[in-house]
Amino acid sequence: MLFLVAALLLLGVVMGSIAHAPLPVTLVAAVVIGVWLAVFAVRERNARRRHTSTN
Repeated sequence: MLFLVAALLLLGVVMGSIAHAPLPVTLVAAVVIGVWLAVFAVRERNARRRHTSTN
């Protein structure tokens, strides 16, 4: 839960900064965040599959 709060806080800071950043910087930041979220989702899905298959 604390990780989620920290991620949302970081997102708020980044969104505030993005308002003043040029478009290429904004797009790079969006891609980095998107890849990070995709990797997190895949890891969570794999962990849940392994956890449920062993029970």
